[in-house]
Amino acid sequence: QVTPVESGGGSVQAGGSRRLSCTVSGRTDSSDCMAWFRQAPGEEREAVAARYSGTITPYYATAVKGRFTISRDNGKNMVFLTMNRLKPEDTAMYYCAVGPTYCGVGSPPIPTDFPYWGQGTQVTVSS
Repeated sequence: QVTPVESGGGSVQAGGSRRLSCTVSGRTDSSDCMAWFRQAPGEEREAVAARYSGTITPYYATAVKGRFTISRDNGKNMVFLTMNRLKPEDTAMYYCAVGPTYCGVGSPPIPTDFPYWGQGTQVTVSS
């Protein structure tokens, strides 16, 4: 069973930074897509960033492009989301997801393509 576990959430002031980590236990493949989604209260879950393996350019949502960076360590089965210049509208529960699908720039990850999800980590940005 593949199980992602997120960490690193918390409260931060606008303009600050936060780094989320996701450790994935169980068997994964370097060809899996590893992605971050977020969901704010009353909103639908949305893709934030996604990274495939190799040199494929990652996907970033327009709202976070230039501020967030996704990286992955295949050897440790981990994926990270470094968030800079945070805004109050970034407040949400952030979820790590793993799926046997392609992802990258121009290919927004679709939640239904990801069978493995973490429990989420809350990020709250105050103004």
